Amino acid sequence: MSNESARAAEETNGAEDVVAKTARPSGPAGPVVEIPRGTVVLAATPIGNMGDASARLVALLERADIVAAEDTRRLYDLANRLGVHVGGRVVANHDHNEREKADGLLDEVERGATVLVVSDAGMPTVNDPGVAIVRRAIERDLPVTCAPGPSAVLDALALSGLPTDRFCYEGFVPRKHNERIQRFRSLRAERRTIVFYETLHRIAGTMDDLLDQFGPGRPMALCRELTKGYEQIRRGSVAEIRQSVVDDPPRGEIVLVIAGAREEEALAADAGTGQALSVADLAALAIERSKAQGLRVKDAIAAVVAEHPLPDGSLANRKAVYAETLKLK
Repeated sequence: MSNESARAAEETNGAEDVVAKTARPSGPAGPVVEIPRGTVVLAATPIGNMGDASARLVALLERADIVAAEDTRRLYDLANRLGVHVGGRVVANHDHNEREKADGLLDEVERGATVLVVSDAGMPTVNDPGVAIVRRAIERDLPVTCAPGPSAVLDALALSGLPTDRFCYEGFVPRKHNERIQRFRSLRAERRTIVFYETLHRIAGTMDDLLDQFGPGRPMALCRELTKGYEQIRRGSVAEIRQSVVDDPPRGEIVLVIAGAREEEALAADAGTGQALSVADLAALAIERSKAQGLRVKDAIAAVVAEHPLPDGSLANRKAVYAETLKLK
């Protein structure tokens, strides 16, 4: 072999080491899928319908060197349903250990491994593990890519019939009543379409709080069990959806899509949370309310504080307001 031929062969072999492996999913008609080496790959998994699994997901499950899964049992269940053999090493990567796991996985990436990150359903990092390894990969200047796919957020948004040109995703609705009220209050002037996740155990209380903070007429959609055979989309006003929850409590995984505020709603909400009153101002108002309506000072304080939320939707500290009323008296 000539020197030039030997050099060309060496360069070709080196390129194969760093570029990609290829895989063809089961079946002769399946597309050839590149498996990038030395890369973290975030892959979306089906949120209910196994038919939504992409050819890239199947190839990655078969060929990735390491699969970092939110729940290893669910990973193997997914693989069984897809008829796929997971070829690489499987490690647990969940909310409680992902930070400590990240650097070890990225060390493998530096050595040329393909590390596949999957959650139980949908896209990793969206209310699921994956953020820690992405951040560390960016800090270490290591490549990260996505194999996109099913997303409950986008599915619900598309099916809601509400505007999709501008929207905000707010994650899960807060568990506690007071925290829900604060979050909803802070969003009353939001003009973008709003998307929330919710659970069947809390949906009744959440709908009560939405009615209280957004009013009865705001359009919305309640989407449940997306992509499954019993998928259901309930569309209507907040009051109508709330009544449907009372009459026919929904089951399964729920996504709420709420229309953004109209011009007049946004202006009214902004006016209500515009200039924050000081503790002294609130105390003075509470004293006036107490005298005018014959209320206990503590009851007057509770009413005044609730009527004058801070710009972020939170409420002033009632103990601080009470202390100020004592000074003013």
